Order: sequence, then structure tokens, then C-alpha cells
Amino acid sequence: MTSTAQAPQSGARTAHPEHLGHVIFIAAAAAMGGFLFGYDSSVINGAVEAIRGRYDIGSAALAQVIAIALIGCAIGAATAGRIADRIGRIRCMQIAAVLFTISAVGSALPFALWDLAFWRIVGGFAIGMASVIGPAYIAEVAPPAYRGRLGSFQQAAIVVGIAVSQLVNWGLLNAAGGDQRGKLMGLEAWQVMLGVMVVPAVLYGLLSFAIPESPRFLISVGRHERAREILAEVEGKDVDLNARVAEIEHAMKSEHKSTFKDLLGGGFFFKPIVWIGIGLSVFQQFVGINVAFYYSSTLWQSVGVDPADSFFYSFTTSIINILGTVIAMIFVDRVGRKPLALIGSVGMVVGLALEAWAFSYHLVDGKLPSTQGWVALIAAHLFVLFFALSWGVVVWVFLGEMFPNKIRAAALGVAASAQWIANWAITASFPSLADWNLSGTYVIYTVFAALSVPFVLKFVKETKGKALEEMG
Repeated sequence: MTSTAQAPQSGARTAHPEHLGHVIFIAAAAAMGGFLFGYDSSVINGAVEAIRGRYDIGSAALAQVIAIALIGCAIGAATAGRIADRIGRIRCMQIAAVLFTISAVGSALPFALWDLAFWRIVGGFAIGMASVIGPAYIAEVAPPAYRGRLGSFQQAAIVVGIAVSQLVNWGLLNAAGGDQRGKLMGLEAWQVMLGVMVVPAVLYGLLSFAIPESPRFLISVGRHERAREILAEVEGKDVDLNARVAEIEHAMKSEHKSTFKDLLGGGFFFKPIVWIGIGLSVFQQFVGINVAFYYSSTLWQSVGVDPADSFFYSFTTSIINILGTVIAMIFVDRVGRKPLALIGSVGMVVGLALEAWAFSYHLVDGKLPSTQGWVALIAAHLFVLFFALSWGVVVWVFLGEMFPNKIRAAALGVAASAQWIANWAITASFPSLADWNLSGTYVIYTVFAALSVPFVLKFVKETKGKALEEMG
């Protein structure tokens, strides 16, 4: 493409900003949306049993209240791109921050079950927006030489958000005497857990006022002078700013706006490459990873673990999740995407199979036998570690790279939607499946982890070291 040929003229590819710390701050501020994404996804873990008791509902109704946020996520993710193209990336972040804040207050002070579910949808919509805008903004602002590392801030922020929410929940539970419905600041402990999300939500909103608009958006609305100022700020003054603006304008004009229609073809509705993307998304969720973050406290309490200890184990799982994510970030460009995915699949099969075995034993005095209890605990951490160092990061890398240029945006949208739907299916079904047979539920997750091995071997091609133009 002509825009690629023009790149060396502006010097953007080798640009190094004078104040790299400032660029890191900009990326970290944008990644706060990822932190909220992780925090909100996991904070409900501390409220599950309390909501069940407060509203006296069964597992099926409880699951819908927990999972309904994912419907909001899907809508937010589907609409965020168009909203950001019309009003700007920063304005979009500010809307998400306001919705996060309103959702946190509403969730902490619900009148009834229906409005708790409504506030969960509002928060989900904000999560969906943040999950799309954060990575897009970072990619548009980051200097090309640092784009990969700065882009990884989003995933790092998500796993840190999960860990912090688990730690806060544990602290609040202890402050309430180990009772999720114990009194704290005039409310029940679970309400305070949900309300605390106001703090990072407001911080996200404030940070959005401290970072610049995307140069790409500014150029799209004719604000070239401001775009030049920001490009000088983030890419350095050695870059030929006029050439850089022309380069971005040319790239935007020559881009193909992919549509749903472009994805059609082949024998089964979509093109084969689109089905592979959908398959990666579905397998990532069908191994049951979100059970570890939405329901881990409930899971441990169901096999006799003390509530305060169950919250602590949820926190240690989150630390393992961070460790695995760091390992993936180090090795994804060295080892390759496909080998990491296969290593992760095998490790998940082992962890999930051991959990299924441990949960197959009858409870003695409301607890698993000692050996099985320890096996279940270690296996749960093993499962999360192998997921985090492989499928947690690799699937997003694959989805960003594997599609041909012509269909990339639309195909990524379909694959991401499939991921939210699969996430919803697992989250909504777990309480009822666990009531039916907890061990059997983990056997199902083990089967999906095992099936992911031949799927990757047969259908997924390595994308390491290839230019995006080579895909397809």
C-alpha cells in the first residue's frame, strides 16, 4: 500500500518520544478502562451468596442476575466504535466512566432484584465500551516502536483489576466479621463491595481529562493543527509532522470499511477463517475460566471452605492470573502463538481433570476430604496459570492478526461477540450445573479443553513474525 511506502518519509517507524514516561502515562490512563473491566467482572464474586440470601432466589435466577451484565457488554462493545468515530475516543471514555459510576451506586443501593439486574446491564455496557476503546486508543496514540508493549497494558490492567477487586472483597468481608451480609457503614457488606467501584470509576473519568485526543480522530474531523501537536508530543519532534498527518490521512482514505457481508462465503455461511476465529473465542470461554472469577468464592464455600478463606483463595487465584499473563507477554513473540496455545490446553486439561476428580468425592461434615480438598485447590490455581499464560492472551493476539485486511474489523467484531455470548452461556449455566453435579460440570470443561488441542493443530495457523498484509 502507498501509506506503507510513505512511512519512512515521516520517520514515524523509528520515532522515540522525548518524554517516554508521559506516553506511558497516557497508555496507562487509557488502560484504566481495562482495570474497571477486570474489577467489575470479578467484584460480583463477593456478592453471589449474599444476593441469593437477600432475595431468596434459586440458582437459575441468581445466574441470570450475575450473567446479565454480559448482555450489556455485548451491546457496549458493538456500539463503541461508531460512538468513538462520531464524538471522539476521550468523550467515549468519559461516557463509560459516568456509566460505571452510576452503575456502582445503583448496584450498591438496589430496591429490588430487577433494578440490581438493570444496574448490572448499565455497568456491562460501560465495560463493553471500555474493552473496545482502550486498545484502539492506545494503538492510535502509541509510537510504532512501542505499540506492542503499550498495547499489552490493557490485558495487564484487566488482570490487576480482578486481583484488586478480590483483595478489596476479602478486606471488606473480614471487616464485616466474615459475613457477606454483615453490617458495614450502614449497609450489608456485599453492597459496599459493589459500591467501592465508584472509586476507580471516578479516577478513570478524571484521568480521561488528563490525556490528549487521538491524532487519528482529530485528523478525521479536520483538526490538523491539534493533531500535529499531539503527534509531536507522543512520537517526538524529529518526526516530519506534515508528512505524518498526510500519511494518516492517506491510510484512512485507502482503508476498506469491512462489513458483515464481506464475511459471507464458503459452505457454512461464514468464510472458514471467520469460523476459526469464532472457534478460538468459544473455546477460550467454554473451558470455564470465568467460573474462577465470577463464582470462585461460592465454589469453595460449597465444598466446606470458610467464607473468609474462600475470598483469600480467590485473591491468590488472581495473583496466579497476573503471573501467567506476564509469562504470556514475555513468550508470545518468542515461542509463538500456536505452541503457547497447545501448552496451555494440555495444562488446563490436567488442572480441570484433577478438579473434576476431587469434586467427585462426597463431603464429610460439609467438607471435601483433606487430600481431595488440597488437590482441588492446587488444581484450580494450575488451571488458571495455564489459561493465563496461553489462551488468556494468545486468543486476543490471534484475533488481531489472523484475518485478511479486507475483513479484519468485521471479523474481529463477530469473533468478539461470539466470545461475549459464550461467556454469558458459561456464567449463566454454572450455578444450575453445579447443583446438578459439580464434578460432572468440570468434566464438561475438561472435554472442551481437550478438544481445543486438535482444533489448534488442524485449523489454526501460526501468525508470529508475519506482516498483517500476509494474512488470509
